Amino acid sequence: MSAAGPSQGANRSPLGGSAAAALVTEAASVGVQHPNARLIETFYNAFARRDGRAMAACYAVDATFADPVFDLRSAEIGAMWTMLCERGADLRIEARDIAADAHSGRAHWEAWYTFSASGRPVHNEIDATFTFSDGVIASHRDVFDLWRWSRMALGKKGTLLGWTPLVRKAIRKQARKSLDAWIARSPEHAT
Repeated sequence: MSAAGPSQGANRSPLGGSAAAALVTEAASVGVQHPNARLIETFYNAFARRDGRAMAACYAVDATFADPVFDLRSAEIGAMWTMLCERGADLRIEARDIAADAHSGRAHWEAWYTFSASGRPVHNEIDATFTFSDGVIASHRDVFDLWRWSRMALGKKGTLLGWTPLVRKAIRKQARKSLDAWIARSPEHAT
């Protein structure tokens, strides 16, 4: 046995070091995913079905969510997804590039829908990052180009002014007002 053998602390676990990397590579080659990657898939499959309650069940009770429009905590997150799912009559979702480990994950997703306030079609492209705790999502951050979104959703106004802090603030304020009104009409989603 070499000086770096098991008695010296090298590779104490059969899953340590290069052995673990080999197992992960082998698992990926046969389609085995980390449970958190499956959680992300479950989340986006629920979104594709427009099942906001199933999406909400993927989050920890004290989870956080942020994107260019919303900054939410706890039950507000599930309320937002449920509102968007219920309002999105023509909503179509596709997710890809899903990956995760025990601590963090990511996905790229796209949404096609009609923005109800203007009746204009939107195709939004979003990059998501996640952290996990006890098998559920602890934090979720979506990143997308708000100016690009505003050009599609708001038309000329979004094209001319969507990049300005004033319009961005107005978009956020209107979205928050809409969510608060929806929660007031559907209080079961706020708990």
